[in-house]
Amino acid sequence: MKIKSFKSLWGMDGPLESQIERIAAAGYDGIESPHPADLSITGGTPVDDQYFLRLLEQYKLDYIAMVFTAGDNHAESFREQAERAASMRPIMINSHSARDVMTFGEQAAYFEQALAVEQQLRIPVGHETHRGRAMFTPWTTAALLRKYPELKLTADFSHWVCVCESLLEDQVEDLALAIERTIHIHTRVGYAQGPQVPHPAAPEYATELEMHEGWWKRIVEARVKDGTNLTFTPEFGPANYMPMLPFTNQPVSDLWQVCLWMKERFEHSLRP
Repeated sequence: MKIKSFKSLWGMDGPLESQIERIAAAGYDGIESPHPADLSITGGTPVDDQYFLRLLEQYKLDYIAMVFTAGDNHAESFREQAERAASMRPIMINSHSARDVMTFGEQAAYFEQALAVEQQLRIPVGHETHRGRAMFTPWTTAALLRKYPELKLTADFSHWVCVCESLLEDQVEDLALAIERTIHIHTRVGYAQGPQVPHPAAPEYATELEMHEGWWKRIVEARVKDGTNLTFTPEFGPANYMPMLPFTNQPVSDLWQVCLWMKERFEHSLRP
């Protein structure tokens, strides 16, 4: 069983090659980002597909592709983006899937079609537990997981903590099911009033860190048990996602250092 670390391009500055060189030098195993033509989604500059692939090969990094379904037909949006992502040879696809406002029937129809695309492409897909998406709460996610045993997750439980305004103490059963289906983790720490604490090392957020690490440890143990690999991305975001000092537009923490701290802590504390 292997655990690989990935760095999101979200919030990084400078030329793409400089970003990727820095990521490789810090010991990450890969990058997570939208398709190179869509890097503007995470604040970057779009680049040519072949240039992107050459950089990955040059710096010996794996790739996790991100897709974001939108429009009147989310299933078709997923198909188009997933097929395009497949051309970049990702080890998996992380999908922001469907919408929270859809009925359960509409969401179920979407995931049925998404599973068919996944089977066709033969690339694992983790559907992210994200605000505004179909899997925005533990209970909506659990209902979909029970209906479709093949569904897999990207677990970003910081969103659930924010949506539920709690550390999910009353979501034991649904959380356990989500943990069993997780193939990729966004190791970001949230709190009851937001999806991202100012810094996960801050002592005032020790309880939140402990809870999140407990969930991540259970995911690691589940993947050890079934012998499958696991990936994680310390996906903390830049301002305005990161809290800022009033009247200054200055983020309260250094984003690169926060992500690196979380990566190293996960590797030292939670690797089997």
